[in-house]
Amino acid sequence: MKLKSLFAVAALAAGSSAAQAQDLNITVTNLTQAIYFTPLITAAHTADNQMFSSGTAASTQLQAMAEGGDISGLSTLLTGVSADINENPAGGLLAPAMSTSFMLTNSENNDYLSLAAMILPSNDGFVGLDSWMIPEEAGTYTLYLNAYDAGTEANNELVVEGSGAPGVAGIPAAPGGDAGTGGTGVTSSEGNTMVHIHRGNLGDDNLTGGSSDLTNNVHRWLNPVAKITIVVM
Repeated sequence: MKLKSLFAVAALAAGSSAAQAQDLNITVTNLTQAIYFTPLITAAHTADNQMFSSGTAASTQLQAMAEGGDISGLSTLLTGVSADINENPAGGLLAPAMSTSFMLTNSENNDYLSLAAMILPSNDGFVGLDSWMIPEEAGTYTLYLNAYDAGTEANNELVVEGSGAPGVAGIPAAPGGDAGTGGTGVTSSEGNTMVHIHRGNLGDDNLTGGSSDLTNNVHRWLNPVAKITIVVM
């Protein structure tokens, strides 16, 4: 009986250790035709600390990321709650059809995984993963990620000439160099000011005018926009 008890204690200790800290090998793939992701921020955190949440107003830190690709504010917030963070694993923009891989170890109580990056070109669109519970069981897990609208800026689809992320009002210039000019603006206001699923770029077929500076057969997308593969070790 004592020997069995020792084995039971050892098994319990091993399971507890696995739940407290796990090495995660993460790969993010851009599934779009012509949309780029700004530097990614990925974090393991507690259930009480979310990077974003659908149906709620965006924080100023989320707004900075969604409108200009600036992840520094989110990084500061996450550091303040002892989250485990990986920043900018691609070393800049993640281009269409490209992947980036990185390691992340979630420490005790950081049982939820989140990710965010601005999508270009867009006004305040971002790819996101909201509080996915990290499995205790080792294995490979694949998720498909949607594009969200931060609800903080009108989706006018106008390119600010000579601009680019981070921190510029309006849409940063399309990294692919395939945007138009002279658009009048798709809209000047939005009815939904909460974080929500993005409607996608509308675009048009006029490269020197029309309502949008984006091209309808290039810059449109359908969800999901990214694939994330998580290997729990």
